[in-house]
Amino acid sequence: MTSMSRARVARRIAAGAAYGGGGAGLVGAAVVGLVLAEVRLARRQLGNGLSDRVPSADGVYGRAYDIPGEPPLRLAMLGDSTAAGQGVHRAGQTPGALLASGLAAVAERPVELRNVAVTGARSDDLERQTGLLLSAPRPVPDVCVIMIGANDVTHRMPPAQSVRHLATAVRRLRTAGAEVVVGTCPDLGTIEPVQQPLRWLARRASRQLAAAQTIGVVAQGGRTVSLGDLLGPEFEANPRELFGPDNYHPSAEGYATAAMAVLPTVCAALGLWPEEERPDVSRREGFLPVARAAAEAAAEAGTEVTAAMPAGPRGPWALLKRRRRRRVPEAEPATPSV
Repeated sequence: MTSMSRARVARRIAAGAAYGGGGAGLVGAAVVGLVLAEVRLARRQLGNGLSDRVPSADGVYGRAYDIPGEPPLRLAMLGDSTAAGQGVHRAGQTPGALLASGLAAVAERPVELRNVAVTGARSDDLERQTGLLLSAPRPVPDVCVIMIGANDVTHRMPPAQSVRHLATAVRRLRTAGAEVVVGTCPDLGTIEPVQQPLRWLARRASRQLAAAQTIGVVAQGGRTVSLGDLLGPEFEANPRELFGPDNYHPSAEGYATAAMAVLPTVCAALGLWPEEERPDVSRREGFLPVARAAAEAAAEAGTEVTAAMPAGPRGPWALLKRRRRRRVPEAEPATPSV
């Protein structure tokens, strides 16, 4: 599917989300049903004996940067098992811990992490997760990272409904004063036991949803980072290193790769990244209609999309950035937050 075709599908899904429609199926309900069946079979075959327990990584990172009287930055994680960190055994290997440590190193300031993501969650659970973060007396997070979408595809949630739930969560968090970064739907075509042609169909469905998520998130003032392609060729080339024991969730190395892609955008959202916000033509960055930017981002790892200039004759525009990644420092043990 070309980027222009993907942009048209994404616009249609996003329009359905905005106006309350169910939206067209990503690649047809029957086809996605087959993908669902094979993914579930693969998980049963490979996941036997593996625990669903996710190590708790909540706490304060970067205590070495503590300044008396200055509170830590507050980072929150929302979403599904990828955001929670299922598949690793130590808290420091989860994406939340890695991002908290990386953000502390860049900001030279402690970072308090709170993770409300839940294994198996779909986008309709974001209302509950957002409510947990915004409930008094806890202060509003400075930045929230959401990773969601895979379970929406495999459980056949209508894509417009999926995007609507995500956009609502982003709007609530932004209205409360938090910056929001969304890691869009990962590439389900990388799951090793899923065979062709279902592998191709799963990839297509994942990218269509990722592009539609980007349109919905940018409209609410959030930023997105494409995880699909990142978890595609790199995972296919190194499946034994980047997938965990169940061949479904990332390994510690896989989560580090994903965190390295998301960290620059988290820092940029807080005004901490030392790059120009203007597009770098040498890296094929630029201002594009938001649907086209969404489609291009869905096909390339680590690509950021954020709102740009006001809407014109061709609709809203967005800035597409390919930020230079930096190695995420190994997460230290967290100090429990009080």
